[in-house]
Amino acid sequence: MKINKITAFKLLLAVAVAVGFTGCSKKGGSNTSSATGWKINDKKGGFQHNSNYKQQEPAPGLVEVEGGTFTMGRVQDDVMHDWNNTPNQQHVQSFYMDETEVTNVMYMEYLDWLKKVYPPTEENYKNIYVGALPDTLVWRSALGYNETMTNNYLRHPAYANYPVVGVNWIQAVEFCDWRTNRVNEAILEKEGFLKRDAKILDVTAENNFDTETYLESPTKAYGGNEEVVLRGRNNKLAGDEEAVNVYAQRTSGLISPEYRLPTEAEWEYAAIALVGNREYNIYRGNKKYPWKGQYTRSGKRQKRGDQLANFKQGKGDYGGIAGWSDDNADITAPVKSYPPNDFGLYDMAGNVAEWVADVYRPIIDDEASDFNYYRGNVYMKNQIGEDGRAEIVTSETIEYDTLSNGRIQYRNLPGQIARTPVTEEDVYLRQNYTKSDNRNYRDGDRQSTRFYDYGGSSEEGVNTTSQMYDSPQHKVETDSLGNMLREWDKSNKRTTLVNDNVRVYKGGSWRDRAYWLDPAQRRYYPQDMATDFIGFRCAMSKVGPKSTKKTARHKG
Repeated sequence: MKINKITAFKLLLAVAVAVGFTGCSKKGGSNTSSATGWKINDKKGGFQHNSNYKQQEPAPGLVEVEGGTFTMGRVQDDVMHDWNNTPNQQHVQSFYMDETEVTNVMYMEYLDWLKKVYPPTEENYKNIYVGALPDTLVWRSALGYNETMTNNYLRHPAYANYPVVGVNWIQAVEFCDWRTNRVNEAILEKEGFLKRDAKILDVTAENNFDTETYLESPTKAYGGNEEVVLRGRNNKLAGDEEAVNVYAQRTSGLISPEYRLPTEAEWEYAAIALVGNREYNIYRGNKKYPWKGQYTRSGKRQKRGDQLANFKQGKGDYGGIAGWSDDNADITAPVKSYPPNDFGLYDMAGNVAEWVADVYRPIIDDEASDFNYYRGNVYMKNQIGEDGRAEIVTSETIEYDTLSNGRIQYRNLPGQIARTPVTEEDVYLRQNYTKSDNRNYRDGDRQSTRFYDYGGSSEEGVNTTSQMYDSPQHKVETDSLGNMLREWDKSNKRTTLVNDNVRVYKGGSWRDRAYWLDPAQRRYYPQDMATDFIGFRCAMSKVGPKSTKKTARHKG
C-alpha cells in the first residue's frame, strides 16, 4: 500500500512538472525565437516583430475576392471575329477590389489635395494639378449638344456618385498611388506614428507623406520633420534615443499594400464571379454576364423585366422611353444602381468600361504564364545618391512627360523616392527576367518576329523594316522657348495600332450594346487618351492565406 502511494505521488509530480514546462513554453513561445531562442520584442532592443498579427484588414472601399482558377477569354459570342480572346486556363491569387467604380467625388478629393499641396499658381507645380484634371471635353460631339455634361459632370454634386470619366490610364495609375499614401498616412496617424492632423495642418509640397519613402527611411518622411514623424504611441522603445526599430515597418503589419489597377485576369475573374456556380471543386454551368442567366433582364418575381446593367439597348435607345426607363439611365448611372455580382462588386458590366493594368496583345500567352497573368511589367529600383541612400524627389527634380496628345503629366512628386530602370548588371544570370521593360516579352520584341534570324551572323538579327507591330509614330516635343511642336505620322503603310502604350479596357459601358457586357470581351485604347465611357476601379493584393473564412461544407 505504501509503495502505491509513493508511485502515485511521483506520477502526480511528473505530471505537474510537465504541465509547468508546457505552460512556460506556450507563454513564451510567441516572444521567443524558434531559430535562436532569443527574446523577440525585448524592451532593450533586438528583433522587433508583430507576433500578434492576425490577418489583413480590408482597406477603405475594397471587398475581398477569393482567388481560384477559371477559363479566361471564354466568350459566348464572337461576332467581331477578333480572335483576341482564345480561352485559356488561368489561376488568380486572392485580392481586394473596389466595390464600385471610382466616383467623381472620390476623384475630386484627389484633385483638392493636389491643388492645396502643389498650388498651380506656383511655377514649379503648375503642371501637377492640371495634369491630373480629367478631360471634360470628352463629352462633346460634333453633332450633339452635350455641354451640360462638359460643364457639370465632374464637379456638380448631382453627379457626385457617378463614375469618373475623362481619365486616361496614366492618371488612373497616379490616383492609385495617391490613394495608397493617404490610406497609410491615416493608419500611421491612428497608431501614433505620425502627429495627429499633420496630414491636414502640416502638409506642404516639400513636407508630405509617401509610403515607400517612409519604409526606406522614416526620418525622411514629411521632409525629415521630427515633430511629425513619431515613434509610435504604444512603442515601448519610443523614449530610448539609442533604440532601433522604433518606427512602423512592413514587419509591423500596419502598412497596407498598394492600391493599383487590377490586371486583366483579375478583373475578368472578379467580374464573371463563377463562385456563384461552384459545387465543391467544379463550376456548374457557364455565365455569359456577371449575373446568372443568359439575358440582361432580371427573372426574379419582384424585379422581373428590370435591366441588370446600364448599356445601349439599340440604335438611338440609351435608356428606354420616358415614364418608365428600361435601365433608368441615359448616360452613366450612380454606382450601386444595379445588383452586385456574387463577389459583391457593382457595375462589372455596363455604366462605364474600366481600365486594367495590362498592355494589349491579341493573344494571352498562357504557355509562358498561367499564374497571376499580367503583361506590362517594367521593373524599377531606387535611385541611389552620392551618400549611398535613396534620392528623394524635390520641387527642383520633378519629372514630367509630354504625352502623345501634347498633354503634360507628372511622373513623380516631391517627397517620393526617385526611381530608375534596373540594369543589365542587376539581372545578370537571372532566370525569371532578363531586362527592365517586359511589356513586349515574347510578343512584339525582335526575337518574336518571324523575320528574326536566330542563327544569322547579323548583329541585329532582324529586318527592322518588317516589325510584328508597326504602329504610327507621332512626335510631340518642346523647343527651347517652350513652344510645343507636334509632328503627325502621316504614313499610310502602318499595319496596326498596337504598341507598348496601349492598354486593355474591359466591360461594356453606357455607350455599348449588350455584346460587350460579357466580361471576357477585351478592347484596347492608348494609355494617354481618355473617353466619356471609360472609368476605373482600384485593386489591392491580399497578403497571407488564400482564404481566412473557408470551412468544409459539412461543418457549420
